[in-house]
Amino acid sequence: KRKPVFIKVDQLKPGTQGHTLAVKVVSSKAVKVTNNKPGRSSMRLSRPQHPTRIAECLVGDETGTIVFTARNEQVDIMNPGATVILRNAKIDMFKGSMRLAVDKWGRVEVTEPADFEVKEENNLSLVEYELVNVVEE
Repeated sequence: KRKPVFIKVDQLKPGTQGHTLAVKVVSSKAVKVTNNKPGRSSMRLSRPQHPTRIAECLVGDETGTIVFTARNEQVDIMNPGATVILRNAKIDMFKGSMRLAVDKWGRVEVTEPADFEVKEENNLSLVEYELVNVVEE
């Protein structure tokens, strides 16, 4: 097992994964609750379906901020003002902008409050990216 290499928010790039970051939660906003895949009645009988809870949280460090998409149990952890460590986080692209997410292979854990001020002027989720296909001749 290798030691985690902590990176800063401003080092995040589209399409990358496996990041470990220590960030502060600036704000958290619940997005609509969705039921998992309607129309699968036979599956629904076998095990109870829990609706997926999603919250968009603005997280950041002293280099910048990014929108973090929290799911289910992660929503309860992401309270404004909390300092969290995101392990094995990945960058998802949503409508051309970067979003940080931690799937089932990663962890979100609360840690002791960090002593940095969040640089809110540098929001990486406001930068719009365009997918360009490079044709090699």
